[in-house]
Amino acid sequence: MVGAITAGNCCILKPSELAPKCAELMKTLIPKYLDPECYHVITGGPDETIELLKEEFDYIFYTGSTRVGQLVREAANKHLTPVTLELGGKSPVYIDDTVSLDVACRRLLWGKCINAGQTCVAPDYLMCTKEVEEKLIPAMKKTLLEYFGEDPKNSPDFGRILNNRHFKRLLSLTKKGTIVIGGDHEEETNYIAPTVITNVKPTDPIMQEEIFGPLFPVVSVDGPDDAIDIINSKDKPLTLNVYSKKNSVVKKFLDNTSSGSVCINDSIVNLSIDALPFGGVGKSGIGAYHGRYSFDTFSHKKAVLVRNYAMLGEKLGEARYPPYSPSKEKYLRRLLKKRPNIIPQHMDYVAVFVGGFLTAVILKVILHFAGVKYF
Repeated sequence: MVGAITAGNCCILKPSELAPKCAELMKTLIPKYLDPECYHVITGGPDETIELLKEEFDYIFYTGSTRVGQLVREAANKHLTPVTLELGGKSPVYIDDTVSLDVACRRLLWGKCINAGQTCVAPDYLMCTKEVEEKLIPAMKKTLLEYFGEDPKNSPDFGRILNNRHFKRLLSLTKKGTIVIGGDHEEETNYIAPTVITNVKPTDPIMQEEIFGPLFPVVSVDGPDDAIDIINSKDKPLTLNVYSKKNSVVKKFLDNTSSGSVCINDSIVNLSIDALPFGGVGKSGIGAYHGRYSFDTFSHKKAVLVRNYAMLGEKLGEARYPPYSPSKEKYLRRLLKKRPNIIPQHMDYVAVFVGGFLTAVILKVILHFAGVKYF
């Protein structure tokens, strides 16, 4: 919304009905500080969203599930409205034996446990060899104990599942595999502890949909090639996390997978760098935003050409008018030819160096005549 306002747009904000407290807070605060004639908040559920999407907008930006994203795109197509869809999916993690597992676990579980795993870029499932897994599980237990204590339910730093429907959905995903960390839950408060599950197969239910919760399945692989095959067997993820000190391993993932973004040896922090575009690819989304990219998303680059009526310009361009002749055609073809780049490669660096040198010389002369001593 900041990007839309910065680019000079009026806009309507429709918060999710699944987080009603946040929606009501936005509806209360935004009209206090922004002109409601230009910036409007609409709350409600699917019915309000359907009615809103019947209107003709210049642009629609949606973040949420892939299923609803498809409905938003379908509605936008009726008016040929461009869209940005920031969706999600199963964002994979690969860890090898070259990294410090203590540091890797701190970064990885921090990213996984933000909002109890209910973020679109949360690490979804983890792949490593059996040898790495044997060392990784104790390191994960140590990190979770440090973060949330013996009982995460009593930690003020660990959240709850959004609603009971998602609570039950998450519990149903724990039926297969072996729970080696966590597993505790409480339906009254929609609490599910940070839970690590091993002996997970790529065909298990937990590997078929985005988890969006504090469950962390671990899939055993033979190495990076095996992990890449699993990633490529699924829809393209919003982000990919690779923990490895080997440049060859990192390059292998970069060259042989497709994802909206990649974070090497960390999780989620790539979102905090506004110089990087953030967005999905394939079913994880369309378009990108953050920083300048948000401004560009909500801007239309309109080309404007203004000409005068100078006779010389008209004379030079009259070859475009009929009747045509071989000489006119030859002249027009010459005009349409791609012009060679007359500036040699790296000349811009030379220009910067020369410009800086001349500036220093001029400044030195000015200081000299001004009687200013310098070193």
